[in-house]
Amino acid sequence: MAIKINNRNIDAPKFQELITKHGCIIKTRLGIHEVDNCAKEGLIILQLCGKDEDIQALGEEINSLDTVKAKWMKLDF
Repeated sequence: MAIKINNRNIDAPKFQELITKHGCIIKTRLGIHEVDNCAKEGLIILQLCGKDEDIQALGEEINSLDTVKAKWMKLDF
C-alpha cells in the first residue's frame, strides 16, 4: 500500500492511530519525506499481510482522512 499524506501536521496523529489499530497486518513500514524544510507532504509504503478484507478496511479508513490518499495492490509472484 502506498499512502500520500498532503499535510503531515494535521493528519499524522490520526494516521498513526489507524496504523496502530491495524498493526497486526503491517509487516514493513517505510516513511519518506523531505527533512530540510520539514515538508508537509509525506509518502509511506506499507508491506501488508493478512486477509484482503482487512487490508481493504485499512485502506478505506486511511482514505477517510482529509489530506491522505491510499492505494493498494496485490503482487503475486
